[in-house]
Amino acid sequence: MKKRPYILSIAGFDPSGGAGLVADCKTFEALKCQGLSVCTANTIQTDTDFFDCVWTDDALLKKQLEVLLNRFSIKVIKIGIIKNWTLLNEVLNTILSFDSTIKVVLDPVLTSSTNFNFQTDFNEVVFNEVLSKIYLLTPNYNEIQQLFPEKEITETMKHISSKTNLFLKGGHNEAEKGKDYLYTSNGKVHPINPKYEVFPKHGSGCVLSSAIAGQLALGFSLLKSCFRGKRFTEKYLASSSGLLGNYRF
Repeated sequence: MKKRPYILSIAGFDPSGGAGLVADCKTFEALKCQGLSVCTANTIQTDTDFFDCVWTDDALLKKQLEVLLNRFSIKVIKIGIIKNWTLLNEVLNTILSFDSTIKVVLDPVLTSSTNFNFQTDFNEVVFNEVLSKIYLLTPNYNEIQQLFPEKEITETMKHISSKTNLFLKGGHNEAEKGKDYLYTSNGKVHPINPKYEVFPKHGSGCVLSSAIAGQLALGFSLLKSCFRGKRFTEKYLASSSGLLGNYRF
């Protein structure tokens, strides 16, 4: 039997299971990866409503991470919500001090789908440090505009892709609905067109980012991982008409 690669989700706990580390680990399992998790926050939410977010103590978060890095050979890590950019930068330093070759996929969740604000302390200097330490950033159109609201979106994309790879999710782009773009740090642009008719889902961004991370853990190239991750997510989104999908497709 082929051994499954270990992959780690650093994200919040969503009791509805549609987003965060539960959705990430379900995605990893569906892709035949061995999912591990570090909990950054306990959220109180359903698929339709968000009520509160209780952040994990910084020291506890780091301890969870360190014991897993010591025990398992992890080559890919997916990161979701973290309390602030400074803590995220510290977490990245911890990861890279263990193994500088680990590929980090960062899904910059700034607000929930019900408009709960996770990040209020944006610092451009720290954010640029973060970009230099990750392998892939996976914002949607709303998130990339929030990162640098004073810049044109094309200017923001150019800035980010000069420091790391950028996968821009197109679910919120009304001009090209569902069309994603991969901007590589070597200056190439790869459009990835939608294929299936889909239904909106709570946590769809988490699933897509973790699906890409899972494909990377399986050994696929960045472009192929993005393509395969998108197709997997489209099937998940098409799996039901409700806000919570399933993985039996």
